[in-house]
Parts: sequence; structure tokens; C-alpha cells
Amino acid sequence: MRLAVFVAALAVASSVARAAAGPFSDWAAIVVAGDWRADSGAPSEVFDNARRDIAGQLVGIGFSPDNVEQFSVRPERYPAAGVQPSTPKDISNGLWDLSNRTSGGCLAYFTSHGSRDGIALGEATLSPVQMARIVDNSCGGRPTVVVVSACFSGVFVAALEGPDRIVLTAAAADRTSFGCGETDKYTYFDACTMQWLKRAGDFPDFGKDMLACITAREKKEKVDLPSDPQFVVGANAPGEIPRWK
Repeated sequence: MRLAVFVAALAVASSVARAAAGPFSDWAAIVVAGDWRADSGAPSEVFDNARRDIAGQLVGIGFSPDNVEQFSVRPERYPAAGVQPSTPKDISNGLWDLSNRTSGGCLAYFTSHGSRDGIALGEATLSPVQMARIVDNSCGGRPTVVVVSACFSGVFVAALEGPDRIVLTAAAADRTSFGCGETDKYTYFDACTMQWLKRAGDFPDFGKDMLACITAREKKEKVDLPSDPQFVVGANAPGEIPRWK
């Protein structure tokens, strides 16, 4: 009798532990801030604000804090958070190390200035081919979510999309995105992420909510040419990527 009770208690404890761990507890995640300047060239915390707070949102939906790594072009300003340098080598090595100590999927969130050539990492530019190589090398065929918050970020879609992936970009390949001024806390896109990530429940719904959020914000601000965010869901991704609600 005592043995049966003990076994039952272990089963309950194991179930509780799995629930507490969260749906993404064995996923690797990186959040990258790629610049420290506003669109004017003046200093701004807009990208590092997003890097810090989106990392916190990921933990809130079930990612393990130990498996979420942050990158900044000014990591020395954030020693308490263990932030790493935003260089292609450091980002690649960081995601590689995370993927080797996890067995679930991958998430990569980049926020920075962008151009038709790619996304800014300080004075360098990370091209679509380079980003795809980083993600492919570390995550392979694992279920993967990639979010690129930058002007012209639609240039990344073709290089990143796949059957096991969800790709969301802040703009089409020929459009700018908005909100990277000196006094902005977040870009428009990152602000929508903060508003909708926890509330969405899963990444397919999150993408739909983001498109609606950006449309509403840009109408409110009366932008001349909408950013036209891109959202691509691979055929296998909805069945492979967990929900958090």
C-alpha cells in the first residue's frame, strides 16, 4: 500500500514538474539587439529595451531562463544580464551552444536597423544568407521561430522559411518599419510583440495578432507607406511548435 502511494506521489510530482517547466523549457532562444542608435544617429535604448523585455516575455511563456541568451552591441552596459556581444561569431556560437544543451526547437529574435542587404549588427550587416547559415547550423530540422524586427526585413523570408519554421518580419523587402527614434521605448513592431506575445497562446495566432497590431498602429500614426510585415508558417510548424495557453 505504501509503495503504491509512493509511486502515485512520484507521478504527481513529475507531472507538476513538467507543467512548471513550461512548454519551451527545452528550447534554445536568442534575442539580439543590433544597434544602439536611433534613426537620427543619436544614442537610443530602443533596441536594447526590446532585447531585455522580449527575453523576459519568452521566459513568461515557458522558456527556461538558462536557455535564453541575449546579445547587444554594447554588452558592457548590461553586465548583470550576462549579455553577449552582437557579432555574427558570438551569435552563431551562442545559438550553437544552446542547441547542443537542448533537444527542443529554436527561437531567434533580432531587432535593429535594416537595409535591403540585411540587418545591422553595429557597423556590420548580417545578410539573409549569413542569418540562415547561423540558424541552419544550430537548429537544422528542429521546429524554429525566427522574428526579424527591422526595415526591409522581408529580405530574410526566402532564406529562412521552411516546413518546420515560422518566420515573421517587421516589413516587406521593399518597405521600412517605424518607431526607432531617440525617445521611443520600442519600435512599433517590438511594441506589438510586447502587447501580444503572452496573450496570443501560440505562434500562428501571435503572427496574426502582430499583423493586425501593426496595421492599427500605422493607421493611427498616419504613416505614408505601410510596412507590410511578412508572416510565413511552414506546413509542419503548427503541429510541432507548442502552445503556451
